[in-house]
Amino acid sequence: MNSLLNRRNFLTGTTAGLSSIALASLLHDQKLLAASSGPIRPAVDAAHPYAARPPHHEAAAKNVLVIFCSGACSQIDTFDYKPELIKRHGQPMPGAEEIVTFQGKQGMLTKSPWEFKPRGESGKMISELLPQMAEFADDMCFLHSLTGKTNTHGPGENFMSTGYTLDGFPSMGAWTTWALGTENQNLPAYVAISDPRGTPQSSVNNWGPGFLPAAFQGTEFNAVKPLQNLSIPSGTSAKTDLATRNFLKSVNERHLEQFPGDSELAARISSYELAARMQLSVPEVTDLSTETSTTLKEYGADDLSNPLKAKFAKNCILARRLIEKGVRFVQLFNGAYQTGGEGVSNWDGHKAIVDQYNKHGPVLDQPCAALLRDMKRRGLLKDTLVVWMTEFGRMPTFQAGASGRDHNPDGFTAWMMGAGVKAPFTYGATDEFSYKAVENVATVYDFHATILHLLGLNHERLTYYHNGFERRLTDVHGHVIRDVLA
Repeated sequence: MNSLLNRRNFLTGTTAGLSSIALASLLHDQKLLAASSGPIRPAVDAAHPYAARPPHHEAAAKNVLVIFCSGACSQIDTFDYKPELIKRHGQPMPGAEEIVTFQGKQGMLTKSPWEFKPRGESGKMISELLPQMAEFADDMCFLHSLTGKTNTHGPGENFMSTGYTLDGFPSMGAWTTWALGTENQNLPAYVAISDPRGTPQSSVNNWGPGFLPAAFQGTEFNAVKPLQNLSIPSGTSAKTDLATRNFLKSVNERHLEQFPGDSELAARISSYELAARMQLSVPEVTDLSTETSTTLKEYGADDLSNPLKAKFAKNCILARRLIEKGVRFVQLFNGAYQTGGEGVSNWDGHKAIVDQYNKHGPVLDQPCAALLRDMKRRGLLKDTLVVWMTEFGRMPTFQAGASGRDHNPDGFTAWMMGAGVKAPFTYGATDEFSYKAVENVATVYDFHATILHLLGLNHERLTYYHNGFERRLTDVHGHVIRDVLA
């Protein structure tokens, strides 16, 4: 006991303690302390659920635009060039002669019907199926080694949008807006722009909130299918409408004062108030008549010879306008659930891929190229991360007895562009036929972790406690792909 109280021990302990405090302070100031492993849950005010919230770390991107090609767009016929596939065209795929995939037995190796050409200063080989989008090769960061967990469209869309193949989990946009809110309080924080032909196969699961608060579900509308019930009812003047809303607001506020802890009531009031503001903001942002004829022509929105392309082009203009207004997360869909037969309304090219893709390619190409060009010209890519993806890839063979490719989740392509990513850059690779990812193999969890990281979010700590589990977008997996970060 006496040894603990002598002067020497006292001074030694005091010196070590003060030094430790000083060191900890310096490490904290320089952000060198090891991060805590506990959850980081945003402090969401139910009365203001969309208020902007700070990220976990410095963010490279403020907004995200996802271009989702529904139906599993073939990497082999777009972005993943394989000269060996050209050489071995018409031969059996070595070691896989008897392979059976989603629809049945495979036929022979089949080169892309569309020629690949070097693009930009980087010389990136991209197919003639998308010649205008190919012009942005030097601005793109390609991931050629993505792998999925399913070869079925609905679960595949779920997996790409939510990180789970099952229904009921929050979408990437819901996680983002729950964590960060939005800087525009007059528009939804999260908008899903469905294809003019309809919704994708997994429908609202792609933009649903899952078990997160319902306020963070994406709002679905597009340029040809505006939000309903925004106009003032006939027979009601603007003055009467404003007076009615002001009266309702005062009644709601008095009611809320009586029940200050009722978060559901606060959220309901907040949603009604947002709806009232949207009566002015949504018609304004969807009114494309203010766009110049030059812009409409650049996007293809005036193309009378291809009405579907013109409609999708208007969706692309709408996407740019929403990003310009500060909407946090925009999901733009190209392709819808099967209507009129397999491969007619999306990229599911099983039976006649040349005929099908020759229709889908022009619908996607000019409008999306114009969108990228317009965003770049307006400086929007400085703060916006653009992501192109599809639910899985396709086989390097044609199906036995058909002229199209079957499903393949073992190696496919996505690309990113804009805030925070290297460009031109290529990460990962599939084998010589584009059958399986073999170099820097990446999972969808890694892909999601990287997107969240660019938004300033720690994918391991952004969690929501649900039914006894700390749930997150990346489940218990995923690593940030740091090689693609600028």
